[in-house]
Amino acid sequence: MDKIAWQGSQGANWAENWRRTDRSFGILTENLLSRLRALEFREVLDVGCGAGELSLAIARNRPGVQVRGLDISPQLVEAAQARGDRFTNVTFVCEDASTWKPDDSFALDQLVSRHGVMFFDDPVAAFSNLASVSAPAAGLMFSCFREPSLNPFMSEVARLLPEPPQSPDPRAPGPFAFADASYVEQILSAAGWADTTFSPVDFPMIVGAGEDPVADAREYFCTIGPAARALGQLDEEEREAFLIKLDALCGRHCREGIVSLPAAAWVVTAQRG
Repeated sequence: MDKIAWQGSQGANWAENWRRTDRSFGILTENLLSRLRALEFREVLDVGCGAGELSLAIARNRPGVQVRGLDISPQLVEAAQARGDRFTNVTFVCEDASTWKPDDSFALDQLVSRHGVMFFDDPVAAFSNLASVSAPAAGLMFSCFREPSLNPFMSEVARLLPEPPQSPDPRAPGPFAFADASYVEQILSAAGWADTTFSPVDFPMIVGAGEDPVADAREYFCTIGPAARALGQLDEEEREAFLIKLDALCGRHCREGIVSLPAAAWVVTAQRG
């Protein structure tokens, strides 16, 4: 996990653009919420809560449930706190989930995460810690990306760069670290979680809308994600060529005033063993 980045410029960037990320993951968020509606729990931990969309939705829909959102980025936690200041049943904490221990009687019986668990340096240790602070038979539910080829919103944009990013170790901390279901099951089993299930979810990642959806999508990709980081290394000519190709890609994916590209996730569930 690149703690320095998430605690610095990267975290600040995502905090500033929380409306965009809420919009892009909105359909996946609703999928998670629909699954949670079928479950009974009283205390829930949102791991890698970001700017708090999932935490706040749970708190809003289930006022009798105590919700705690956990994230390593102080800027994202600050954004979540500002959004949730009218809720009495949700709190946000800036801590590393791989080592966090509650300082009160919070005995969580459900853990959730929307794409917040793929960045641990030692995932077995992290999920072991989460198991240790969970109640017996606590439930776990999280989403994570499937393989890059099924996620054009990221892979197609990366291919537009003069030198597309080299494929890292597929199991290195990052967006696609949990693409391999068998690997994730091994992690959870070693960390004390059982009865693991995987449900594939395909959804449109909404990246542009408004008066000029293509321009909005361009700003999204130039602000968030791997392409945004790579742009800083391009000279003016390379950057201009990339933006022209990016606009063309976004234009091809614009329908009825919305730019969206396909995305593919797992929704993973397990139970504390």
